[in-house]
Amino acid sequence: MTGPPEDDADVPRYWRELGLPGLVDVHVHFLPERVQAKVWQYFADAESHYGAAWPITYPQPDDERLALLDRLGVRAFPTLPYPHRPGMAAWLNEWSAEFAAGRPQVLQSATFYPEPEAAAYVGEALERGARVFKVHVQVGRFDPRDPLLDPVWARLEETGSPVVIHCGSGPLVGEHTGPVPVTGLLERHPRLQLVIAHLGMPEYREFLDLAERYERVHLDTTMFATDFTERLMPFDPADLPRLGALTDKVLLGSDFPSIPYPYAHQLAALHRLELGEEWLRAVLWENGARLFGLEAA
Repeated sequence: MTGPPEDDADVPRYWRELGLPGLVDVHVHFLPERVQAKVWQYFADAESHYGAAWPITYPQPDDERLALLDRLGVRAFPTLPYPHRPGMAAWLNEWSAEFAAGRPQVLQSATFYPEPEAAAYVGEALERGARVFKVHVQVGRFDPRDPLLDPVWARLEETGSPVVIHCGSGPLVGEHTGPVPVTGLLERHPRLQLVIAHLGMPEYREFLDLAERYERVHLDTTMFATDFTERLMPFDPADLPRLGALTDKVLLGSDFPSIPYPYAHQLAALHRLELGEEWLRAVLWENGARLFGLEAA
């Protein structure tokens, strides 16, 4: 049995012993410099927000973080921008497209916000090559069922574009977080390719329900089962068999770089669930590779 990685330097040994060509991480952030600085400042004040310190493990410049992901063996990852107010999304999409250009490992990302222009700039992002979208219901403080987003969801349902959606009520409850808005969204658009960020924490059970019910709903592992998260929002071990049965619908996510522990800890946390090497291979590579049409080479 392959042993979990001891540290970041040991991560390549881990995925090689699992017989994988690397990792696909569906929850990585690269943001414009001034936006990233504001995000990190927010985490610097985490004690006042969350009641727990949140030291950033990887506060390096973009080039150093890109090199680190390469050393870890992360073969594909998005940038996942997200707006907190109207008028930001189109600019973030432009920046993300430019960042992905010439970097084949970067999955070109885009985002949107409930505003009259959303359908137009989402269409432009798709035409320019966007492969994954990000929605943050808590930060954006909007209901995903907002009528302004109806044409956006219809288009993304048609294209099958993955949408990484932070919709659980962790680490903070929002006016529109939780399973109810997303359930309503899926009732309208049942073929949406949603990737539920953070496994929907802390409403794990309800989001497991949605992944079981809807063919194209996935779950990402971002911060899931780590020591940090288990202290704040523990997962009920009774639901592990359900998670294990969703072998084809769980995707590796990390939240790199804004995590309060080394990257290797996320992999070790998944390993200690003891769901088996087949499950790990699916989560760490196969499901993401299938979703984004990647080849092992």
